[in-house]
Amino acid sequence: MAKIDEEKLNLEIRKFLKNVGVTSQREIEKAVRAAADAGSLGEGAIQAKVTLEIPALDLVHVIDHRLSLG
Repeated sequence: MAKIDEEKLNLEIRKFLKNVGVTSQREIEKAVRAAADAGSLGEGAIQAKVTLEIPALDLVHVIDHRLSLG
């Protein structure tokens, strides 16, 4: 069994998640603004879904969430 450097792994996961969070927020905001400008946004909430995949670990994790617009 390979030895895992827990501290390094934790740091790498945090960097990955920070990148995912920052870029995802930017893309969601851009898409919401574009839909609002086009008049196709609607009211209330929109459904969001993220799928995390790590093929080497046979990991697929899905997160569904409603984003409130008001």
